[in-house]
Amino acid sequence: MTTFSPAEIAAAVPVDEAPRRSRANIAGIVISVLVGAFLIFDVVGKLTRPQAVIEGMAKLGFPIEQATVMGVVLLTCVVVYAIPRTAVLGALGITAYLGGAVTANMRIDAPLGSTILFAVYLGVFMWIGLVLRRPELLKVVGLRR
Repeated sequence: MTTFSPAEIAAAVPVDEAPRRSRANIAGIVISVLVGAFLIFDVVGKLTRPQAVIEGMAKLGFPIEQATVMGVVLLTCVVVYAIPRTAVLGALGITAYLGGAVTANMRIDAPLGSTILFAVYLGVFMWIGLVLRRPELLKVVGLRR
């Protein structure tokens, strides 16, 4: 019976190299983290209800009790977005949430560039980050073969 030393076993067993991340993938992760951090900041505001959130909800015409519901919905979407396997589903939920923000701000005639379109900018930024992380999404929308 032959015995092998741990060094011989380690040398004989191929070690799987960790997949290398491209610069685009790293940029996508950074963008996704920034978007996620901003959205978590929004969630914290909705759940803790500081005076600025109370005033903002009143200005938009929402009862303050709905802040908790909005915060929980957004938190759920962000968590789903943060999980790589379900990121697209989370991005769709966040897109719907941001669409509601656009509509609410349009209803009160908020400034277009700085307020109404901010949610659009954030959504576009989020999708850019996701596509950089998962370039195969371009095939789904027909932008790449």
